[in-house]
Amino acid sequence: MNKRSYAAVMFILAVVAWPVGCTCGNDGAGGEPPGNAPSSETVDLQTVEEGGPPIFDVMAARRSVRSFADTPLTEDELARLLWAGQGITDPVRGYKAVPSAGALYPITLYLCDASGVGRYEPETETLAVISESDLRDELETAAMGQSAVGDAPAVVVIVAKPAVTAAKYGGRAERYCTLEAGHVAQNILLAAFALGLSGVTIGAFDDDSVRSLLDLDEEYLPLYIIPLGHPE
Repeated sequence: MNKRSYAAVMFILAVVAWPVGCTCGNDGAGGEPPGNAPSSETVDLQTVEEGGPPIFDVMAARRSVRSFADTPLTEDELARLLWAGQGITDPVRGYKAVPSAGALYPITLYLCDASGVGRYEPETETLAVISESDLRDELETAAMGQSAVGDAPAVVVIVAKPAVTAAKYGGRAERYCTLEAGHVAQNILLAAFALGLSGVTIGAFDDDSVRSLLDLDEEYLPLYIIPLGHPE
């Protein structure tokens, strides 16, 4: 028997001997992944109800809220919310309140309320006035008519400039910006609930419309809209 015939015979034997119901790549019975196999041991990970750091109470209480009272937010509340999203925590190294790939921080926050639109400047903890027009109704339209955007006394828009991150991470920049926007949004929501406020994250909107309202170039990518206010 030559080598080619021998190899063919061995292949046929291997196929015949292959167990019925065996799934390639799974070692568990019945084709189930090994991680789903029953275990005789468990570890109790339930947390105690009291005694933990206050941040855990805030995380447990946080809910998405879309209806808000007419009460405007105070300057102190706005300052704390914006700081939670982009505030500088280490002036020497420039670190901020959220993690960022390569500590590059491509995110910018815009605040829209009855007084107009402002861009948050973390270095000075100030708002640079972009417009003195109340654009919340237009922003609601850009967000597919979601009424929470127009009804909220304050709306934060999270915008990224992927080119900042791309200078170091190339094609992965947009992914990293999106991840960072999630960190920023969660910080803002947790800060809101700690202050007795509420909010909701909105990702459904027309990018070009939001860019136009905020007077942004194509290189900027709107990632999140967050209506905020006192719960109704």
